[in-house]
Amino acid sequence: MQAAVSNGSDIQTGQRRRSNRLDRTAGSNSAGVIEIAREIQPIAIGDLDGSVEHFEDVLPRNRSEIVSRAVNFSIASFAVLCLSPLLALIALAVKLTSRGPVFYSQVRVGVDRRYRQKSSYDKRGYDHGGKPFMMFKFRTMCVDAEADGRAVWAAKSDPRVTAIGRMMRKTRLDELPQLFNVIRGDMNIVGPRPERPTIFADLRRTIPEYPMRQRVKPGITGWAQINQAYDACVEDVRNKVKLDIEYMKRQSLVHDLRIMTMTLPVMIFRKGGL
Repeated sequence: MQAAVSNGSDIQTGQRRRSNRLDRTAGSNSAGVIEIAREIQPIAIGDLDGSVEHFEDVLPRNRSEIVSRAVNFSIASFAVLCLSPLLALIALAVKLTSRGPVFYSQVRVGVDRRYRQKSSYDKRGYDHGGKPFMMFKFRTMCVDAEADGRAVWAAKSDPRVTAIGRMMRKTRLDELPQLFNVIRGDMNIVGPRPERPTIFADLRRTIPEYPMRQRVKPGITGWAQINQAYDACVEDVRNKVKLDIEYMKRQSLVHDLRIMTMTLPVMIFRKGGL
């Protein structure tokens, strides 16, 4: 009995330590907005709103991760080199038109490499749905957009968006700093969009198949992003999940290059942005 109580106490202590470490990481957000990652307990499908929903368990199409990493690193590095004058101009415009930092960093949920390892005991004690990482963007909102630190979905004609920020969101130029996330290995050029831990927790409970999209690295652009606008409600997310799963089934270097070429017209003609 004493051993059981001791083990339970050790697990709880480990959970608190890991949670504190992640909170401190989130607290380093350069924009002053703190995203607190909520613990996400494993959820049984039958526990979701008292009903059982059946869906196909989809595994990503096999491809060489070494080749994929080399291609993504090379493209991102070349893009940063070529776009450096544009990046400097955008940074200057953000600085001159609104108060606050140029860049905005935020904790997002990354790739889940544990989905193949089903076990009754998780050594981490809880599952965030993927590896958390800090994602970079140009700041498009005022610095007090989320003064209470709570995650809020963007909306059409969002009053929190700055004048230059609205233009960047339309053309998706605010996403360009994520090239550095690709260089670091947090993301790929193409993949599902990474979500914030708190929103991820809610979507995971509402959409049972949502965590499957974490089985590949998140991306700056993707099959869902070029075919649908920014999310404004849960139904938008549900539709994007279907597109993300479709991408997982077909993922390949050729398909990624095709999506990259399709992204440029989306940016130029402002298709999909709020």
